[in-house]
Amino acid sequence: MASDEAEKKDKNLLSREDGETLVKIARETIGTYLNEKRILEVPGNIDAKLKEFMGVFVTLQRNGDLRGCIGYPEPVMPLIEGLIDAAISAATRDPRFPPVTPREFEDIQVEVSVLTKPEIIMVENPREYIEKVEVGKDGLIVEMGPYRGLLLPQVAVEWCWNVEEFLANTCMKAGLQADCWLAKDVKIYRFHSQIFNE
Repeated sequence: MASDEAEKKDKNLLSREDGETLVKIARETIGTYLNEKRILEVPGNIDAKLKEFMGVFVTLQRNGDLRGCIGYPEPVMPLIEGLIDAAISAATRDPRFPPVTPREFEDIQVEVSVLTKPEIIMVENPREYIEKVEVGKDGLIVEMGPYRGLLLPQVAVEWCWNVEEFLANTCMKAGLQADCWLAKDVKIYRFHSQIFNE
């Protein structure tokens, strides 16, 4: 049974070619929107796998610094449609940054993260999260009432965080206290992502 599950998960993984296609379309989407003020149409010959419902984030970096990151943590639409929307949003609607300009876009690197469906981490005691979260593999979502924050798996690695720091920073991303993960009424979800970049 376990091998069947592993095989099923492997089948859901995207190939490197799929990833290259997604990154290329994300870049083309942003360039088209910035230069022509129109939304790129979904290519007609797109692989069926890229039309499956999956979560997706588009991250933009300039000289190693974050320049925009927006996406869909839940599989609410076909991957390719979510990618196109997230790419435009990362370039023009991230509230932390001014919109990317066409000239600046030449110096920006595009990264695409395709997410598995978030699953809640079940614990008896919140301290058990320390054992159940794996830095470098898991992305996290912290949810408490109307507050929700998400950090992609690569963020913890980039900042060299341990599990406790990763949990604390996800809480703060949600606009909550850093130690909110210890509260009983907080829900914590994990997900995995495949990361593709230029």
